[in-house]
Amino acid sequence: MAGPFEGPFQGSIEREAILARIAAHPIEGGPEARRRAFAELVLGDHAPGTPYDSISIAGEGGTIVYLHGGGYAFGSPRSHERIGAALAEATGLGVVLPVYPLAPEHPWPVQLEAAVATVEEADGPVVLAGDSAGGHLALVTALELGRRGVDVAGVILFSPNTDRSGLSSTRARNEASDPMVDDEGDTELARQCFGDLPLDDLEVSPLLADLGSLPPLLLEVGRDEVLLDDSLLLAEAARAAGVPVTLHVEPEGLHMMQLWAPWWDVAAASLERAATFASEVTGARRRA
Repeated sequence: MAGPFEGPFQGSIEREAILARIAAHPIEGGPEARRRAFAELVLGDHAPGTPYDSISIAGEGGTIVYLHGGGYAFGSPRSHERIGAALAEATGLGVVLPVYPLAPEHPWPVQLEAAVATVEEADGPVVLAGDSAGGHLALVTALELGRRGVDVAGVILFSPNTDRSGLSSTRARNEASDPMVDDEGDTELARQCFGDLPLDDLEVSPLLADLGSLPPLLLEVGRDEVLLDDSLLLAEAARAAGVPVTLHVEPEGLHMMQLWAPWWDVAAASLERAATFASEVTGARRRA
């Protein structure tokens, strides 16, 4: 298996190189075609699609449980291993990137059940993290654990899906500026996972839930993303519920921008902020 920092780029890159790669690797077709296309986009043109195993990176002082994005339909621990490896290297904490069942073969809530089980088995303190649909899963998992009285030290969300009830204005306004997400495609993926659950169901749209049990929260999102409001509205609601919130809106950011570290300085800076946050909430000594 290739190392975590191998991939489609060599050396530092600019935003335009990522845009060109995204344009050349559309995520389309049936479930297996989408999984292979996403793997090739992120890992290289000869990457296998599925299956992948969970990835555990040893550390001490606590655990970051990282839940990969991909619309609940694609992505894997391997596609997001670079993110996990960077966080482990910067913090010294253990990092677990679990496999969870994908839709449409496995509808909700098996993803939530798998995430809760992973946290319950992790060495604490635990930081929950995830991007896009993985950010949604991290948020819903944190809320479920709060209802169960299970402590989580912090939550890191990279461009999460948080609301499908219609409150967002950027799902329409930013479609032309977001090369990774359009509302129609995002809605299709959600339907595959959530089926006939109402759009205002608290697990489909956790923005509407009681957020008061959440631990400190870090949100990172790009200014021109379709899901920008999903982060802005969550930050506002969480603060109103008394949750400590750190929000960074990146002017140059792209959806799932963290996938492009270490080559893109914008992505690397986002992971640096996440590593600092994880170290602070767990009490771990931040590595230089």
